[in-house]
Amino acid sequence: MIRTFILAVQTAPANNAGMNLWDMVVMGGWLMIPIFILSVIIIYIACERFWLIRKTGLTDVPFMEKIQETLKTGNTRVALEECEKEGSPLAHTIAKGIKISNEDPQEIRQAMEDTANYEVANLERGLPTLATCAGTAPMIGFLGTVVGMVQSFYDMSMAGNSIDIGLLSRGIYTAMITTVAGLIVGIIGQLAYNFLVARVDKIVFRMEHYSSELIEYLRPKK
Repeated sequence: MIRTFILAVQTAPANNAGMNLWDMVVMGGWLMIPIFILSVIIIYIACERFWLIRKTGLTDVPFMEKIQETLKTGNTRVALEECEKEGSPLAHTIAKGIKISNEDPQEIRQAMEDTANYEVANLERGLPTLATCAGTAPMIGFLGTVVGMVQSFYDMSMAGNSIDIGLLSRGIYTAMITTVAGLIVGIIGQLAYNFLVARVDKIVFRMEHYSSELIEYLRPKK
């Protein structure tokens, strides 16, 4: 029986050399549906977050130079207008510090940190879902492996002594294709998640740096 099973694995692909991608998806069985849904969610979140995060931080340096030049004149109203025009997480954080620039530096820092935490939470929205999908896809693929093996052994038991390789191929394809699909989706999702988290961390570091610069810049004016 084991020898017949091994022969089935070795010969089934050869009998389907002309099989296209759609045929492989169909032979993967119903478990390919949740894997496909997860792949759509991963692609959507990854692209949407990448586009948003990519726009964030592109103009940080010229923006801060403009804010510092404006604050040199003591015109906080124009500085706040520039922050509103910029509309980035850094701009919202800087605007918070400017609004309470007459307060104690520690209070300014705390207020800016609270604002920055809120802005970072907006940037990270969807990333937990992305991580969940990336971890779930391989598990569904492994579930397909178990289901496929169970199907193959069930077909073997029902066939008795007249085991047909074509009969076993259904379970084998389900096992292999769902595993491959789940791993591919999971790897893509994990890479996208790690990349986006790294970009967010970089933005957080820059926000902390510029916030400290603003506090030091406002300190002599108290």
